[in-house]
Amino acid sequence: MEFTPIGYFLGDATYKYDTPRQGRLFQGHPGRIELLSGKNFEMALRNLDGFERIWVIFQFHENENWRPTTRPPLSAPNLNRVGTFASRSPYRPNPIGLSCVKLLRIEGLSLFIDEADLLDNTPILDIKPYIPMADAFPEAKAGWVDSQEPHKWQFQTSSIFKEKASWILENLKWDLESFAQLQLSLDPKDSSRKRLYFNNNKGVLAYRTFRIHFTLNEKEHIIFLNDVFSGYSEEELLLPEDKYSDKIYHKLFKNLWG
Repeated sequence: MEFTPIGYFLGDATYKYDTPRQGRLFQGHPGRIELLSGKNFEMALRNLDGFERIWVIFQFHENENWRPTTRPPLSAPNLNRVGTFASRSPYRPNPIGLSCVKLLRIEGLSLFIDEADLLDNTPILDIKPYIPMADAFPEAKAGWVDSQEPHKWQFQTSSIFKEKASWILENLKWDLESFAQLQLSLDPKDSSRKRLYFNNNKGVLAYRTFRIHFTLNEKEHIIFLNDVFSGYSEEELLLPEDKYSDKIYHKLFKNLWG
């Protein structure tokens, strides 16, 4: 079998750790699907704009291997790993993904969407409308997922965190507050799927070249986002290598906050 992409997704999730576990957790981060021209896709899009949600079938283009089992981000009691076919793991025998995203509008061959768990430049294989009558089964059993006991963590942010995060968002378009909520909301001490160091209720979460410092109140299930620091040392900033093309911003950041 051979498949040819019909287009590509363009969004602000560049690295795997930028994407959420589920697309609906990424509300407020719109992107767009750009369909290829010269394929008569303009006709194929007719009447799609009346749907609020669409199914997007895509390729996990950065995954080369698959795994028969996976450890869920939030396990059920006495259940550490589950079979891949009983999970939403991206490491599958055939690297095909399925997401139900919110359709905002269509302009030509561009589909503007929200709540997508897709990396930038993800190949799109197909698009189908979401039809609640056929696609929604809210009373259906969900296997081991029904046994999960998630804690609802609340977030509080310090004034200095907000100040620094706002500066980073304005200058680099990186939303550290949203990223921290996505990464920490299920299990803030789980370092297996994120670049995180945690000890004695204090943690450091890496976002690209910045470091988010946070603390936990486990009794009240509150996460405090306390501060943001540059991930570069003074010596590293003096080196000519600039892999992420962001050292100029870190120098400005350090000039403002030390």
